[in-house]
Amino acid sequence: MITMNFLILLLGLVFLVKGSDYFVKAASTIAKKLGVSEFVIGLTLVAVGTSIPELASSIVASIQQASGIVIGNIVGSNIVNIGLIVGVAAFLSPMKTEVEMLKRDGYIMLFAAVLFFVFALNGELSMIESGIFILLYIAYVFFLFEEAEKYEGKLHFKEFITYFFKFKYINSAVQKINGNRNRKSGSGNENGRLEGGFGKDILTLVLSCAAIVIGAKYFVDESIFFAELFGVPDTIIGTTLVAVGTSLPELVVTVSAARKGYGSIALGNIIGSNITNIFMILGLSGLLYPIAVAEISLFFTTPVMIIISLILLVFISTGWEIKKWEGIALMAFYAAFLAVLFYI
Repeated sequence: MITMNFLILLLGLVFLVKGSDYFVKAASTIAKKLGVSEFVIGLTLVAVGTSIPELASSIVASIQQASGIVIGNIVGSNIVNIGLIVGVAAFLSPMKTEVEMLKRDGYIMLFAAVLFFVFALNGELSMIESGIFILLYIAYVFFLFEEAEKYEGKLHFKEFITYFFKFKYINSAVQKINGNRNRKSGSGNENGRLEGGFGKDILTLVLSCAAIVIGAKYFVDESIFFAELFGVPDTIIGTTLVAVGTSLPELVVTVSAARKGYGSIALGNIIGSNITNIFMILGLSGLLYPIAVAEISLFFTTPVMIIISLILLVFISTGWEIKKWEGIALMAFYAAFLAVLFYI
């Protein structure tokens, strides 16, 4: 029985690793064909794809009204993404950074963490607050893809906030829907050429994403089995192992991208995943049922998430590269976080 569980654990890991390899290749190919920067692809497509385990587990937990799992999974995953994943990737291969990572996406990531903390001060994430998160995520996606040319290189946090409060993304969504209708009524040959150019890449993307999700599910399930077998408390499993397990897609995709030289996809994936985790996943989960926020989340793990986000932004701006020693520092911070968590 234990042998079978161990084999399933290894098989899940294989699915994760190989699926992530093909996912990175397909994402970078699509980016080149569309003329979109690899960093933007990492922030959106890759980020959502690798956040699917967090999304699935958080929605199931929300339906079961297990608020502790929802918050612990999201906040814990964001800390893992920076402390462990960026740390390991930078240790293996220093990652080049860009101004946009700091002045636009980095600040939005920090804004999401701080906003969650503010919303959680009353001990609950309400449906209205969750709806605001969803609107912010929709605005963020349209802001990246629709507004890039209009701001001529000044696509920063201030412009995003202005864009959000003016509800410009609503107009963008309407125009996009109308544009899709017009294209559907256009030439069939043109549609054929489009499908021929992207069909294989999209199929690879979908299949590799499925492999990542399946691999993550079985790896997490079997990890929990072995943790319980050796008598590790459930609370520690939920706060650490589940958070790390659902972040495994980010780990394998980010490390794979960093080693292949796609530094922008690697770091963009992490920043985008952290934004996605709060705005989209917490937003969707909170729309189902209000989410109660425990004291340990409010007074310990969420402040840690904010602090490590700040540290990442500082490292991004130092020489516009996350160096090997900075990767070691992030891993040390994460180890210290675990030590305090176990002590508590």
